[in-house]
Amino acid sequence: MIIIPLRVGVAIPHKCTYIYSMLILRKVLPILTWAPEYQRTNLRSDLAAGLTVGAMLVPQAMAYALLAGLPPEVGLYAATIPVVIYALFGTSRQLAVGPVAIVSLLTASALAPLVEEGTSGYIGAAALLALMVGIVHIVLGVGRLGFLVNFLSHSVLVGFTAAAAIIIGFSQAKHVFGISIERKDHFYETVLEFFDNVADTNSTTLTLGAIALGALFALKKWAPRVPAALVVVVGSILAVEILDLESRGVKVVGDIPDSLPAFGLPDFSGSLIGNLAMTALVITLVGFMESIAVAKVYARRHRYEIDANQELIGLGAANVASGLFGGYPVTGGFSRTAVNDTAGARTPLASLITAGIVLATIAFLTPLFASLPNAALGAIIIVAIVGLIDIAEMRHIASVKKSDLIGLSVAFGATLILGIELGILVAVVASMLVVFARMSMPHSAVLGHVDGTTSYRNTARFPEAEVISGVHIVRIDAALSFVNAANIKRLLLTQADEVVEAPRALVLDASGINDLDATGADMLDELLLEMEDRNVALHLAEVKGPVRDILRNAGLWDRMGNRIHTSTNDAIMAVTAGHAGPSDQRRHGIDERPPHEAGAHVHA
Repeated sequence: MIIIPLRVGVAIPHKCTYIYSMLILRKVLPILTWAPEYQRTNLRSDLAAGLTVGAMLVPQAMAYALLAGLPPEVGLYAATIPVVIYALFGTSRQLAVGPVAIVSLLTASALAPLVEEGTSGYIGAAALLALMVGIVHIVLGVGRLGFLVNFLSHSVLVGFTAAAAIIIGFSQAKHVFGISIERKDHFYETVLEFFDNVADTNSTTLTLGAIALGALFALKKWAPRVPAALVVVVGSILAVEILDLESRGVKVVGDIPDSLPAFGLPDFSGSLIGNLAMTALVITLVGFMESIAVAKVYARRHRYEIDANQELIGLGAANVASGLFGGYPVTGGFSRTAVNDTAGARTPLASLITAGIVLATIAFLTPLFASLPNAALGAIIIVAIVGLIDIAEMRHIASVKKSDLIGLSVAFGATLILGIELGILVAVVASMLVVFARMSMPHSAVLGHVDGTTSYRNTARFPEAEVISGVHIVRIDAALSFVNAANIKRLLLTQADEVVEAPRALVLDASGINDLDATGADMLDELLLEMEDRNVALHLAEVKGPVRDILRNAGLWDRMGNRIHTSTNDAIMAVTAGHAGPSDQRRHGIDERPPHEAGAHVHA
């Protein structure tokens, strides 16, 4: 990074001003980092990727719009200008932005209780939601608050995504079976409604839907490079036209406007903004987590860096554009990004070509989609979300740390039972509670000396480690804070009570303690008094700098005096030999302050 200092009253040469301006501009518009240096050798790969993803995105965008309760053209609008805007502002070279299944479902679940589906008000509310999502993204990005998405842990996201996939898949059953089902707030209500109406199944629609599903799965398995969704769309349209399936009750998309996306601010009211605020935040969290996860995968694969905060700005700008051009919320998608990379995408030019394909479709090809059956779109969505139920990842999480299954299970169950929005909020709270539970009962170890070395190891893992007579050594592997202060105090006093032989000392190995708050300092103050009553000396070893600062501020450093040591081994040598710790604490790496600042408080 080049830093050019700016001082009031100092003139900056014209050339320096230009360089500084270009650095700022390249930071804001990452396209300026790759477009001027674009290599013509990448053109064929980018062109192939753009055409492939464009062919995939057209039917997907219409299908996801259907899932969101919106007309097909709204999905197409969300797959044009937003894709171009992300290519200008985003830092990922392979990420394919546009409508995705989970965000579409979140949009539908938020709008259905507020606005009647199929009305202009519903379409306007979807555009407003996209605008709000974009603003939240940009605020987080400009404020460098991308870390907030970490409140949604990976295990929680896996559980939430799996439950959302089941809800999405079941929501499309009505299209595949050709039955009418009212939108319900809860998944179990949708299931009951489905079985209440399954007797009204249209056999022709079901046959068409089953063939579409079979074709999609077959092509995905045996011909992954073929744009399966496009094949199914073309095949189903031909079937409807040739066999006159509409007369047999097969529902089709109908006429799609061929007008290109037009700029316009959506109508809104204060109450609607208030009702959509929480959904905008949830979509931001979920959408960004999905997007940044897949973007990082391909950034590592192609050896370049992703700027998380710039990604927030890029996705935010894309969503703002979607709201202003008649679309609905968008984000980066797993499957399309994988196809984009496999097809050869090397730069965001591939996304610009994809957007061009969709725009050309809107301008010239929409009449061809009038006979597209809803069953085919439902089948496309079902196949697209099957991969979101990641059983292999669940098993991996269980094998790495079983306690992570708590957040996963809570997210999965809460989403299915309570719905998408409440489910994700409950999952986040549950995830945080699990973290607090772990913090309140931190890992600790009673240490013993490893023969022939100066090392000390957990006696539970190394039973051969020698326990020093009259001295207990305890290591705490967590920050001392209000969350765990009481439990740690109880643990240390229990260990102190077990020291019955001389010299009666407890050595606290602080190598794992990286922070100390006021409550933790008060706990240590009380601990010193209670251990003095027990006639057990407390010694500290390997105290980190931030902890030393707090100990000094709390007056505990001076009280400990010569019972603070560089290492656990130094502490044991001093205790067993019965001599004081080093008087020159700076030279021994205990106290970084010069002797005249540290004071003459160290006594034998």
